[in-house]
Amino acid sequence: MMQTINAEGLSHQALNEAIRSTSNPCLIDHCLGQRFIAAGMSHRDLTIKGTPGNALGAYLNGGTLTVIGNAQDAVGDTMNNGTIVIHGSIGDAAGYAMRGGKIYVRGNAGYRAGIHMKAYEDKVPLMIIGGKAGSFLGEYQAGGVIIVLNLEHPEEKCVGFFPCTGMHGGKMFLRSECADVVFPEQVTARPAGEQDLSELRTHLEEYCRIFGLDVRELLCAPFTVVTPDSKNPYKQMYVAN
Repeated sequence: MMQTINAEGLSHQALNEAIRSTSNPCLIDHCLGQRFIAAGMSHRDLTIKGTPGNALGAYLNGGTLTVIGNAQDAVGDTMNNGTIVIHGSIGDAAGYAMRGGKIYVRGNAGYRAGIHMKAYEDKVPLMIIGGKAGSFLGEYQAGGVIIVLNLEHPEEKCVGFFPCTGMHGGKMFLRSECADVVFPEQVTARPAGEQDLSELRTHLEEYCRIFGLDVRELLCAPFTVVTPDSKNPYKQMYVAN
């Protein structure tokens, strides 16, 4: 049976203490800006109604966090494992330095999503954004996979300014031909081929199941694949030849 915590009027410390005292699964109702929810936790199944504050699931080490609404900045900061599902949109710096786990967003993402994302041993972090992403997407990305689906307005630009700045690892898939996107010199942006689409299908299957989407329909649109073409992007950016 799902236990319920009424978060109305609780500080973030009190709310996290209440979460730790409950068993799985748990519903957090009337959430309004409490920070650090489930930070460092593992093996928890939490459903959150409302708007959690910054650093939801920071250092998360397992389990599933589902938000019925929007979330603020730094979702999944440095997370190591687990799944975070956002049925709305997220703020800035989602997935900062994440090295494992999955972040699934139905709506849009703010600035610097996936900044410093990295892979660690057998962990390959995955972030899927259903709407658009703001500027500096994948800044200094060192590993993992970022997918932007641009579902609501595919005729519009799917990312903001300066995507992939300093990118030196990992991979990005953008559901667009990206004719209107300016990429830095140290990355290669190319149309997705059959092998890329096969990889995409694998990444998208769980996302589509959660949000009730048809993976075949998503893959009918063109995708652009972005990968780094230099192991020393900082030299290209800051050092004069």
